[in-house]
Amino acid sequence: MAKRQQKTPDFETALAELEALVEKMEQGNMSLDDSLQQFERGVQLTRSCQQALQAAEQKVQLLLEKNGQETLEPLDSDE
Repeated sequence: MAKRQQKTPDFETALAELEALVEKMEQGNMSLDDSLQQFERGVQLTRSCQQALQAAEQKVQLLLEKNGQETLEPLDSDE
């Protein structure tokens, strides 16, 4: 049986699917095989989100450079 290649979702869709997947796995009602499959999907979604964030960061960096600003400064976090 051939594996079906899944289309890469946009950031918001991938994040929502990842959150739902984590919630489902935390319930603990899945078999080991199902858990492993869902974990693998979670890794794919995480990578997709990371790539989308990196692309957005690069785009912002380019826009800032065009406006004469040279670097990105991290946002202050209250956490």
